[in-house]
Amino acid sequence: MSENSATPEPGPAAQHAPAAEPGPAAEPLPASAPGADTSAHPSERPGHADGAPAASAPQGASRPAPKSMFPDGTGPAADPAGSHHERRIRSFQPRRSRVSPGQADALRRLWPQWGLDIDGLSRIDLDQLFEGRPVVLEIGFGMGEATAQMAAADPDTGILACDVHTPGQGNLLGLAERNGLSNIRVANGDAIILLREMLAPASLAGLRVYFPDPWPKKRHHKRRLIQPEFLSLVTTRLAPGALVHCATDWEPYAEQMLDVLSAEPTLANEYSGYAPRPDFRPFTKFEGQGLDKGHVVHDLLFRRLPA
Repeated sequence: MSENSATPEPGPAAQHAPAAEPGPAAEPLPASAPGADTSAHPSERPGHADGAPAASAPQGASRPAPKSMFPDGTGPAADPAGSHHERRIRSFQPRRSRVSPGQADALRRLWPQWGLDIDGLSRIDLDQLFEGRPVVLEIGFGMGEATAQMAAADPDTGILACDVHTPGQGNLLGLAERNGLSNIRVANGDAIILLREMLAPASLAGLRVYFPDPWPKKRHHKRRLIQPEFLSLVTTRLAPGALVHCATDWEPYAEQMLDVLSAEPTLANEYSGYAPRPDFRPFTKFEGQGLDKGHVVHDLLFRRLPA
């Protein structure tokens, strides 16, 4: 979840680092959005592309393997899936923000217990990981404050929080420790690989996607997370009755979300259109800043139908 919920007007692309295209694979996958960076609009995200086209590596060239700041394996891997990455359009990019000493300490100490790398090599036993709790997948959580608030308010539900932002991962783990939250696990890497390779069918009690990158330019809408192909995958991992909750303050993206979610035959809208803001989604200062600028936040609540 993002605590940088408010979406300012798009800033100049020159402020942002370009995205890197994944390496080649046998065949491309749909333009879905794994591990979405949802911390704020691109103009507030260090190292995040503002809708800039991804730069492909030259034919025959190999990208150098990213270096991990945790070479002893005590923290998240720099590229957990490695060669499992496919060539496809992505809506996220790992951000190279500075990791504070406190965040690095939390990662080193707590990652072996509460963290997991999305390597695509094995199926996760959610019952064992969360001690039998129903599990909600949250894609993109920014610095994790709102995620921690929801975990504290509902300790009987497990939250599998997926992101690629290392400072945010460390911050959320630190919050979980300080507040005694045993129902949070942090997943590092590509949420598409997590959903497709590592989660069993009908294993999730819900999905949360709050304030994903709106990719405001029309030619970059294909990079948005909420697409038909993404929903076709994620709904296979939702148990009957699972709740899909999306929120955005970007009006055109809200309209796309409503259209795409409504068109998915395995989902039913809980309301006739947009939902009232549910009490369980924490209100953050960044969301308040967006409202002060005249932005309208839209929530969407859809329920997974029985098979």
